[in-house]
Amino acid sequence: MDFAQVLKDHQPRHAFFVGIDSDGCAFDTMAVKQQECFCQLMIVCFGLRPVAQAVCECMDYAALLSRTRGANRHKTTKRVIAELLPGHPMVQRCGFRVPDLSHYFRWVDDPSSILSNGGLQRAIDRTADPAARKELELALRWSEQADVMISDRIRGIPPFPWVRESLEKMAAVADVAVISSASTDSLGQEWAEHGLDRYVAVIAGQEMGPKVRQLAYATEGKYDDNHVLMIGDSPGDLEAAKANGALFYPIAPEREAASWRRFHDRIFDRFATGEYAGVREAEQIAGFDLCFSEPPSWQE
Repeated sequence: MDFAQVLKDHQPRHAFFVGIDSDGCAFDTMAVKQQECFCQLMIVCFGLRPVAQAVCECMDYAALLSRTRGANRHKTTKRVIAELLPGHPMVQRCGFRVPDLSHYFRWVDDPSSILSNGGLQRAIDRTADPAARKELELALRWSEQADVMISDRIRGIPPFPWVRESLEKMAAVADVAVISSASTDSLGQEWAEHGLDRYVAVIAGQEMGPKVRQLAYATEGKYDDNHVLMIGDSPGDLEAAKANGALFYPIAPEREAASWRRFHDRIFDRFATGEYAGVREAEQIAGFDLCFSEPPSWQE
């Protein structure tokens, strides 16, 4: 089954297209999901209790504070366990041996992998290597348990101020889609809970591929130059936009309401009249670039 077919089949109803990320961009759900769901279950499932505080610090940095903010859950997990955790002072002081999950991480790095629960299950079904199967099944249990926890906990969190008003304004003259690395089921739940699904043509999640491909499926060959805009809160959203020749408008972390108010009051009108491309977009991106810290605090 091709989950992305709905994006490939999308046909313009308007001359403009706007893709919107969800977690941390439209909804203030990113920190809750990362800290209370993904991180806590990562500590339990991957045997990281002896260095739990270090895991939390690495997770906050990778998922929220650095240039990998907003990445797919499996990409973030690899960065935390394989790249950040081994060099954390707490881990080095106690001599903790970070688990070797090389089979799982090879799957994460494989460009042909669909980084979703279904993609993991397909990889499990294909492998004849017991060690690889064990690691992939562990990762799948972690991911599935996280989805259950998210479904239970992420309720009643409203969109950021000015999101609804911006969607109403956009939907009158543009095709709008959710472009996200979260699971499609959780996205559907969140957008429907607050009645925002009525404004979007498609809700795309990790099952439909990475954001760069989602945006390509939805827009390639369908809209004129400078008629496609991606709204996001992470460098990955910016990369997806630029890889597709789209414009980008950032929702700055910790300044989300002000970012959406500016978009509603000024930026969308400039996009729709062809005045956003160029200097105005460059100014927004330059300010956005200052939001992310390098290197992590424990390396300073």
